[in-house]
Amino acid sequence: MSQERNEDAEPSLLRILQPDEELDVQAQAMDGIVAVTNRRLVITNNARVVLDVPYGEVRRIQFDIERGRPATFVVVPDDPSNPPEVLAIPVSEYEDAGRVLALIGERIAQRE
Repeated sequence: MSQERNEDAEPSLLRILQPDEELDVQAQAMDGIVAVTNRRLVITNNARVVLDVPYGEVRRIQFDIERGRPATFVVVPDDPSNPPEVLAIPVSEYEDAGRVLALIGERIAQRE
């Protein structure tokens, strides 16, 4: 595990990272975290993992910005038994959320 890349990770993420897995970027939501590692997409809600999928199992990502409200970040997995996850992203996290979106998009595109 790259200590430098993972030292800023939230404790709820650190405990689930594999020894050779690296956290690339994370964004803080109002009630959780969305994180991109070199292997998978992880979403936590109140320190509990609610979605943990490899990029090949992500069907759709949606990011919606509306004036006067937090942005809505939606992840829809391929498997219907995994329900979509919806997070509210505050304005202060838009930059990190943008990096999350870009990395997920690149990794989804690589699996087509």
